[in-house]
Amino acid sequence: MANAPEATADAKAAEEMEFTGWKRELQGWQRPLFFWICVSFTVFHLLVLNVYPIDSVLFRAIHVGWGAVIGFGLYSGTRGKSLDRVAPLDWLLILLSIACATYVGINIDELQFRAGALYEPGDVAAGFIGTLLIMELTRRTAGLALPIIASIFILYCFAGPWLPGILYHRGYDFGYFFSYIYSDQGIFGVTTQVSSTYIVLFITFGAFLTVSKAGDYFNDLAVSLVGWARGGPAKVAVLSGILFGTISGSAVGNVVASGMITIPMMRRVGYTRSTAGAIEATSSTGGQITPPVMGAGAFIMAEITGIPYTDIALAAVIPCLLFYIACYVHCDLHAVKHGLRGLPRSELTPISTMMRKVYLLAPIFVLIGTLMMGFSEFRAGTLGIISALVASWINSKHRMGVGATLDALHIAARETAQLVAICACAGVIVGVIALTGIGGRFSHLILSVAGESKFLAMLFAMFISLILGMGMPTTAAYAVAASVVAPGLTRLGIEPLVAHMFIFYYAVVSAITPPVALASFAAAAMAKADQWETSMIAVKLGLATFIVPFMFFYSPLLLAQGDLLPILHVFITASAGVFFLACATEGWLNGPINLPLRVVLFAGALCLIVPEPISDMVGIGIGLSIWAMQRARHGKNPGDKVPAPAIER
Repeated sequence: MANAPEATADAKAAEEMEFTGWKRELQGWQRPLFFWICVSFTVFHLLVLNVYPIDSVLFRAIHVGWGAVIGFGLYSGTRGKSLDRVAPLDWLLILLSIACATYVGINIDELQFRAGALYEPGDVAAGFIGTLLIMELTRRTAGLALPIIASIFILYCFAGPWLPGILYHRGYDFGYFFSYIYSDQGIFGVTTQVSSTYIVLFITFGAFLTVSKAGDYFNDLAVSLVGWARGGPAKVAVLSGILFGTISGSAVGNVVASGMITIPMMRRVGYTRSTAGAIEATSSTGGQITPPVMGAGAFIMAEITGIPYTDIALAAVIPCLLFYIACYVHCDLHAVKHGLRGLPRSELTPISTMMRKVYLLAPIFVLIGTLMMGFSEFRAGTLGIISALVASWINSKHRMGVGATLDALHIAARETAQLVAICACAGVIVGVIALTGIGGRFSHLILSVAGESKFLAMLFAMFISLILGMGMPTTAAYAVAASVVAPGLTRLGIEPLVAHMFIFYYAVVSAITPPVALASFAAAAMAKADQWETSMIAVKLGLATFIVPFMFFYSPLLLAQGDLLPILHVFITASAGVFFLACATEGWLNGPINLPLRVVLFAGALCLIVPEPISDMVGIGIGLSIWAMQRARHGKNPGDKVPAPAIER
């Protein structure tokens, strides 16, 4: 197993797959200064959300300005320079960020009165400088892709009169555009509303669980439960993904957190470097569709659609289960196919010992329970944070005192800085879409291309979501796709929840979709494997998961929309379809399957996607027939005859 320094180096290499800028580790007087800036940032948000609300636009302006101060302080603009101190240029950017937020705060009433109609020179200056600051902050924290796309949208606002067809619009002057975009119509719009409320709160919840060691408990529990099974470490990665995913909405974050444990374990029992990385990447990606926290895009979905977040979280349960059923089956088939064993039981912590710490799961149950009881997301998240504190007090080894609590508040602000930038930059794109009306025209294009075919429209939406997700973080990819694609889908008669969940799901799985697969690249860095090989294996392992959105498109029952018995029926048939699809992909069902039978089995699995009695019977019939043939041909346990492989060094 990798030693601690190697694991830490691997984790840093993985994080660099997500961040183009580089995190600073400040020294001297700057270290405590930014520590308290971060702590104050989190405390301010908790007070506003729970005790003393203020004007929403003012709150968002403070949120963006304060987040920019943290971002420019903690992220360097260039590799290897000023990583232990804030550079002079960054102090200037910090002062400009404070100035822009202060201008909005002082003139909030006048700005809201003039919004979209008139503007003053100060409005234009604050808007222009503030927009440039957001672009630079996003470049540092999330890479070049999103700022480049936002820049293209900004140029589109001015180039519209010279563009043909659906891209044409009358154009906007410089002053009007920047006073418009630096308002609640753009940067301070719905995306920033989400980052200033839900995202801050639930990242704080995750930080408290991390500091209280509940996150470590999730990994340890997964090892105890399934580490002994064939291919056990891979199954640990899957189970850890679903457990840790309940508190983390970042695919790369999940890779770093659990991959430090699972990848060395998988290597130990015989998994190749690329396969170990691919399994970790795929299972970690599913964390963004795992309730109750999910990814930040789910909160944006709640704001855009007006659907309560509890309903969205409930709708995600079955798609999440199907995702992880597919991952688990792939891991099991790969293990039996290659003769991979589990870890010796003597090396695993007994379940009875893990059960003595089951109280560490209490914050998750508190969060779920309060949400289901009808508490607001803000109150539920706050009670979850308090319960994490209480749970840590029971654990004498990791009891959270004042210092640990401040550390959690500090970590929360550091982790929020990137999403502040992403959501604000996504707000630029969303604002341009609303200003120019390109979203409506694009929806018309979708309708004209797809005609009356909902399937073609959904296929079109899938490709757009995947392409956007390859170049942008999931949150921004979903926000843009929801603004451009979702209206066209709903005009075709597709339910808003189905349309938005479909787009969100593919924005999530883009993290393992080449050519830019952030989760796969991060896992490959940790496993010291080839990026492209890891990405291709991840696609193979996740192939069944790419079909899941079409399942709930054809049957909204999979989004828990309907009565219990029909929901159970479609869940069982969908699970069977995912199982047979994984078997066809791996080429194994009670033994190796020849190519013609794999094709037939794949077709049978697709039949189970459409929730019709005849197609279900055909699919089940094909699957059971091939299973019986394979059992008769290869016997009951053909995997026992496969020798354990030599471990790749």
